[in-house]
Amino acid sequence: MNLKPYSNQFQQVINIIEAARENAYRKVNEELILMYRNIGQYISEQSENASYGDAFVQQLADFFEENYPDLKGFNRRGLYRMKQFYELYRAEEKVSTLLTQLSWSNHLKIMSACKTMDERLFYMNMCIKERYSARELARQIDSGYYERYMLSQNPVAPAIEEAKKATGNIFLDTYVLDFLDVPDTVSEFDLQKSIIRNLKNFILEVGKDFTFVGEEYRVQVGNHDYFIDLLFYNRGLSCLVAFELKIGEFKPEYVGKVNLYLEALDREVKKENENPSVGVILCASKDDEVVEFALSRSLSPTMVSEYKLKLIDKALLQKKLKEYIELAQSAEVGE
Repeated sequence: MNLKPYSNQFQQVINIIEAARENAYRKVNEELILMYRNIGQYISEQSENASYGDAFVQQLADFFEENYPDLKGFNRRGLYRMKQFYELYRAEEKVSTLLTQLSWSNHLKIMSACKTMDERLFYMNMCIKERYSARELARQIDSGYYERYMLSQNPVAPAIEEAKKATGNIFLDTYVLDFLDVPDTVSEFDLQKSIIRNLKNFILEVGKDFTFVGEEYRVQVGNHDYFIDLLFYNRGLSCLVAFELKIGEFKPEYVGKVNLYLEALDREVKKENENPSVGVILCASKDDEVVEFALSRSLSPTMVSEYKLKLIDKALLQKKLKEYIELAQSAEVGE
């Protein structure tokens, strides 16, 4: 029997099954997180009230080991994590609706790696928005994504600030492409090919709203063909995003080239319901003053970002962010 004519109809049944599985997983995870929080609350209260203090946790762990050896995660370390989980968020009403939307593995990574509540909230929201796995979250935290994002919010100059606003503030000043595993002297061609080979990690770095359209994407202007290094579509911005890759320092003439690409995309490729195309010039380095001058007369929204081929020292990022926050606070006081 030929079932091909029914394939679309049968796919609806698969969609129903997958939706039910997803709902079941979310419900199970929600109950699991609530259970850990309630156990943490019990342990916290008993530890405060009991005359033996923290010895209560060890006794509870011994009880589980003796009576319920098959239960995983209820050893001394696991019970302390539940206690920490409850105590960390008990006074934070704004996180209560977020807690059950994350997996326990993601919670453990956030609790162990984040130093402030703002940082924890940032990664919680990112986990929910981008649907990070535990491995993906660990990569973002280890690469200092929070610090890089916050530093990218620092207003540098009017033209750069205008470009950031026009692109929804979704682009970072610095991207870490350590996963490419290429030498520092890489050519633009090899950089492009390496990104294609590691496209999943690249999209994780720039944001999961990006969908890959093509490499060396051809646009025609007059009798000339031009090729865009990497072309993406961004669901959040509802527009095409052209990436121009440069292995050296940013040069002003790059902006004119990208403007040409964007105009060609808007005239020939963009659909009526989509927003104007956006450009991203990804360079090995940049001088913000040169970028400001170059963008001040740009007709299309274009971002200029740096890329790093190795992880940035997180302590250095944290120091820069601290200086930025202190500077912003001083400015507020001065006003």
